[in-house]
Formats: sequence, C-alpha cells, structure tokens
Amino acid sequence: MKNQLRIIGGDWKRRQLPFASIDGLRPTPDRVRETLFNWLMWDIQNAQVLDICAGSGALSFEALSRGAAQVVMIEPDRTQAKFLTDNLQLLKVTSQHAKLKISTAQQTLPSLKDQFDLVFLDPPYSLDLWESLAALADPLIKADGLIYVEADCNLSQLKLPSSWHMIKETKAGSVRAGLFKKAI
Repeated sequence: MKNQLRIIGGDWKRRQLPFASIDGLRPTPDRVRETLFNWLMWDIQNAQVLDICAGSGALSFEALSRGAAQVVMIEPDRTQAKFLTDNLQLLKVTSQHAKLKISTAQQTLPSLKDQFDLVFLDPPYSLDLWESLAALADPLIKADGLIYVEADCNLSQLKLPSSWHMIKETKAGSVRAGLFKKAI
C-alpha cells in the first residue's frame, strides 16, 4: 500500500511522489509546507539541509526542488527508505545532492561531521523525541542556522536548546510548526 505526496514549488512543482503506508508516517500538510517554504524563500538556495526524521521525504524533496545544495535524510524504516531511494532516482538526484542514512536519528546524528544551514525536526509525535533529537542535532547546526520544528502540541512546551529562538510560528489543525534561529 502506498500514498502520494505533492511537491508544492520549485523545479518539481506538482510532481507526485509515492510513500509507504506506515503507522505514524504523516507528511507535513501542504498548507504548512507552503508556509514554511515561503518563510525559507531567501534561505533555501544552496543550503546544506538535514532532515532528521525524513519519513515521506516531503520536506527534503521540497528543499531540493527549491535549490538546496544538499540534503541528508535519516529514515530508519527500510520500506520507506526504499521509496525515498526510488524517488531520488526518479527525480535524477545525485548522491552529491542527497544522502540517505537508513538508521535511527539517535544512531546517525552523533556520527555526522557536516554543519547544516537548515534542519527539519519533525519526529513521529507518539515517540516524543523532540528534546533528545534537538540536543543531538544542536552541535551540527551552524551559527544563525535555521531549525524547523513540527509537533502536535504548543511549541513552547518543548524543551529545545536555549540557543534556539523562535522567529515564526503557524498552526494548521492539530499541527503546530515553528521556525527557529540558532543564536551565535
């Protein structure tokens, strides 16, 4: 069983990409994604991007479509990782522009050496991983780097690093989303 996500903007605008039907896998809603990438309009070009919980790949593919230099995706589910790999091949994305780590974020983040301009932190809500993943990701984020956080609760309830300052926030249904900037 598979689902479809639609890329909203950029080079692959309106492209449909399949993803696996896996319990807890929910792509960022179109309306929230559109808001996020409007916020990032001037920051996405040539950005080094880390998608901590890639899932459907909606945020990664949107970033690549809009000119990100490279995206590192982390996805532990092998079935969904196969969809991500197939979609990268379908879109002719080279390994220079996208890397897929088939492992948990907890295993992968400590091994990464790169620094990132933009990080997507959108873990499965039921696992309550925001605090632990934020702590592991923080050293990988450049000063003045941007962090997108999505949750099903008020973002002020999350215990995020004190150096992350919210600069934008939106809500769509039960989805709460915010864009943070890492202080220098």
